Amino acid sequence: MFHYVLCYHGGLDSSIIVAYTSNFYKKNNLPKLETYSVDYVDNDKNFVKSDFQPNSDNYYIDIMKKAFNTNHHNIVIDTPELAKTLEDAMIARDFPGMADVDSSLLLFCKAIKNDATVAISGECSDEIFGGYPWFFREDALNSNTFPWSIALDERQKLLNKDISNKINLKDYIDFRYKESLDNVEILDCDTKETAQKRKISYLTMNWFMQTLLDRSDRMSMYNGLELRVPFCDYRLVEYLWNIPWEVKALHGREKGLLRYVVKDLLPEEIVERKKSPYPKTHNPTYLKAVKEMLTKIMQDKDAPINMLLNREYILEILQTNGNAFTRPWFGQLMTGPQLMAYLCQVNMWLEKYQPKIEL
Repeated sequence: MFHYVLCYHGGLDSSIIVAYTSNFYKKNNLPKLETYSVDYVDNDKNFVKSDFQPNSDNYYIDIMKKAFNTNHHNIVIDTPELAKTLEDAMIARDFPGMADVDSSLLLFCKAIKNDATVAISGECSDEIFGGYPWFFREDALNSNTFPWSIALDERQKLLNKDISNKINLKDYIDFRYKESLDNVEILDCDTKETAQKRKISYLTMNWFMQTLLDRSDRMSMYNGLELRVPFCDYRLVEYLWNIPWEVKALHGREKGLLRYVVKDLLPEEIVERKKSPYPKTHNPTYLKAVKEMLTKIMQDKDAPINMLLNREYILEILQTNGNAFTRPWFGQLMTGPQLMAYLCQVNMWLEKYQPKIEL
């Protein structure tokens, strides 16, 4: 029989898989379950909580390790390695992606591959059970656009002014948004709230989830690791699709139904933990590294990205350590340092593939 390993960060979703798999191992007298988590050098000193990332992971990982007696491995990534791997992550994805959120996963999978060829992840639970903040935030629900990307003006401002005058991002995004919603079938029995959340769920599963699945597949297979996502089983997705929102968000909580179902399976602190996304580095040395990388690019008149960007705005972002770009990129994860790293990836992509751009 093949033994799986589990990658997780102490969140509800991956902890559910740890619990079921660990119990199966014990029942069948198999060795301890191997589990893996990712962290960053000095994150214990530098972590800063936010609305999107309310707490760090290690406390919850320790709870799960003790509760299910797993053989746990904490993979710790350092800043130079994280920044250096941005290019490999871009190559693995074939285009600029989620910056260090990609490169850290690539390094994480590389470490796991030393011990196994197949791993399991808790990804996709938030999409089907309603776990993201935009399922509850009024500004996102009323934005009339993709709820994880509502700061469109700032994105448009990143472009060179001549290019920005020729390309209207809002028109294109509005077209894709309306096109997507046209595919949503609202049932006669849907309440107003269920109908609204059905639309958000459709957008989340068909756009945001696809991005994350592509990321997981490419970062893992780049290392020869097969990453499986049981929450994305089509039978579970289909079943959850028609559960009324009032049940899915039981007690007004994100993933309220899921929490209720596993309340006797997991420690209470895990069941009640507020959603926290994939961990990112808070080490100021990472900001310094990507700031230096982007500064060099901006100083190179031959760097291909310079013809595409609003140079003054990029310099402002650099001078303010990313604070001039106030809304997170990709909704939750990509703030100032990640935006700088993303722009570096764009330049790497332009240099490597040399696409012909016509306007």
